[in-house]
Amino acid sequence: MFTHFRPECADMHRWCVRGFLAQPGKLVDASFVDVPRQRNTREENAAIKAGGTPAAWAEQPAQQRQKGVDARWSKKNNERHYGDKNHVKADAQSKLIEAYAVTDTSVHDSQLLEPRVDGTEVVVYADSAYRSAEAEALLAKKSVTSQIHERAYRNRPLTDEQKATSRQKLKVRARIEHVFGYMSQTMKGFYRRYIGRRRNGAAIGFINLIDNLARYEQIARLKLLPVRGV
Repeated sequence: MFTHFRPECADMHRWCVRGFLAQPGKLVDASFVDVPRQRNTREENAAIKAGGTPAAWAEQPAQQRQKGVDARWSKKNNERHYGDKNHVKADAQSKLIEAYAVTDTSVHDSQLLEPRVDGTEVVVYADSAYRSAEAEALLAKKSVTSQIHERAYRNRPLTDEQKATSRQKLKVRARIEHVFGYMSQTMKGFYRRYIGRRRNGAAIGFINLIDNLARYEQIARLKLLPVRGV
């Protein structure tokens, strides 16, 4: 499910060869990728949600090619999103993306934690959306230290100690927001005009690669990280 920017691809990913992925800490997070909203009838939407194709579209192949059936609606912080999600795993020090996957917005972030953790990580940072007993057990089984934020529940707020720990975690975890911030601001937004998961997935992968190339150029030019193996 996840696409990896592998170290052996030295010609395209020289940062791997030069040791820029040396930090043992990994960041995992996801961001919404909005796509053009479809103007379908209720009957058409019902057919799509059921995994089928509206009968009228089958009679008009040209129209069907301009209709997306992969995107889904989701709501977060009172904001509604229609489209896909870009799930990434990044290096905590260099902020370079190591792997990514594209799903529709209805897929919860935590569902893609397991395929992102292969046991080579020393520590994983993530927000509270990834927190669960299953996630903690998974990381413990793979001998990975969990730095996932703890959740507050009704009538069970975080203790002062937990709040202090969360602030320490946030100093590292916030670096993943720099990745998505660059994509949404410097790269002029995350709004894709393509139709269908296959096209949007390719575009999202290209954006992730561009982010890595831009970050590598900055790291190399400003000598932000020590380089090994040069």
